[in-house]
Amino acid sequence: MKLYIGVDLGTSSLKLLLMDAEGKILNTVSHDYPLEFPQPGWSQQNPEDWHKALLKGMPELLEGFDASEVAGIGSGGQMHGLVVLDKDDNVIRPAILWNDGRTAKQVDYLNDVIGTAKLSELTANIAFAGFTAPKILWMKENEPENFAKIAKIMLPKDYINYILTGVHACDYSDASGMLLLDVEHKCWSREMLDICGVCECQMPKLFESFECIGTVKPDVAKTLGIPADVKVAAGAGDNAAAAVGTGVVGEGGCNISLGTSGTVFISSKTFGVDSNNALHAFAHADGGYHLMGCMLSAASCNKWLMEDIFGTTDYAAEQAPITEDKLGENHVFFLPYLMGERSPINDTNARGTFIGMTMDASRADLTQAVLEGVAFAIRDSVEVAKSLGIEINTSKVCGGGAKSALWKRIFANVLNAELECLESEQGPGMGGAMLAMVACGEYPDVQSVCDKLVHVASTVKPEPKLVAKYEKRYQQFKQIYPALKAVFPQIQ
Repeated sequence: MKLYIGVDLGTSSLKLLLMDAEGKILNTVSHDYPLEFPQPGWSQQNPEDWHKALLKGMPELLEGFDASEVAGIGSGGQMHGLVVLDKDDNVIRPAILWNDGRTAKQVDYLNDVIGTAKLSELTANIAFAGFTAPKILWMKENEPENFAKIAKIMLPKDYINYILTGVHACDYSDASGMLLLDVEHKCWSREMLDICGVCECQMPKLFESFECIGTVKPDVAKTLGIPADVKVAAGAGDNAAAAVGTGVVGEGGCNISLGTSGTVFISSKTFGVDSNNALHAFAHADGGYHLMGCMLSAASCNKWLMEDIFGTTDYAAEQAPITEDKLGENHVFFLPYLMGERSPINDTNARGTFIGMTMDASRADLTQAVLEGVAFAIRDSVEVAKSLGIEINTSKVCGGGAKSALWKRIFANVLNAELECLESEQGPGMGGAMLAMVACGEYPDVQSVCDKLVHVASTVKPEPKLVAKYEKRYQQFKQIYPALKAVFPQIQ
């Protein structure tokens, strides 16, 4: 029996998953690591912590199993993070993460001076604070000594792949979020590299997500207790990997992910861009393309309210008072912009905001407002897709937030779409393992492995009366950010 390992390199933890070729999850292991916030709006992490988590977690994952049966490893990882190595492949500085907001100046330079039309022509996207290219420009301006040392520019999951194989590699889906890739033609944009002051020799080699980049180095294999001929797939950005894990591949699939960030992911066989670049146009892990709307704070908004404000970890107890009669009737609204926002407003100055509170506003009202605010913000991106003629009547749903039946019900009615919940929802880790199966020849292509392994367990359907109520609430929600937009920069 062949075994496959999926790596989910998240923002707060590294999760490992062991799966057989029939899709049975045999074991999972998770190890947390810290986040650094050196200044308000900044977010960074030490790549060595990812390495330590891998070294600690792999033997735990394989305990009780025959490690000689491990055939492949595939990773899904947090996107956009800037990992820079020197000529000796040592990490130069902490990785600047996807939810870091320090690059407002560089984003403005790229969008206003280089110009959004030019950026879209070169990369199919415009600049967002979380993307990698603005981080490179920030380093060039603020840390010139570190910038001069850069020999290789990588993304977080690619650093894990480097640790395993010694190969500097990146897949097209993850590279799409760097603002350095010509997404349509799947090659590095030399003009964008010039704009950022780097060269192609500093970039990793590009692969499809399901391609094998190499095998595990003998010394690493010995440390981890696995064979040295284990193949490593290029892997994918976390959202593309999660889409594979939920079977959202080919033409017209949709997945909503409620993790630390929130995304709506629409797969396509062909390349396409919306005229305002409100949605990201990226390559997909199946060899095709996808459109994606990404909000920076989704389930993390609820975690913040529950743990940091209410001082509880009993999320279910806080949601219990949100009874049937309260759905679609809440007078409190919440803008979920705790880290600024990406899709579709692209505003690093936006902030989380409660509005509509009165003397009778309760904890339950605030909790409900957060759940609804995240759903409304995801709908903002769905509306952009609709403007392109894309109708989303059904979507898969995954991520930690999808464990809440109440939240899924709110989403189904805010979006007026059926939400399909999966038998096994393991996110990017499962997608990574499935990509490894293709890299090892276990399945001929990504569509085949998805058809075989992904199964829907239940469906949450929209309810006409609630759809109507939430339509009214959404139209009110839409007015709040435009009314406050000019205020946010003044209160920084």
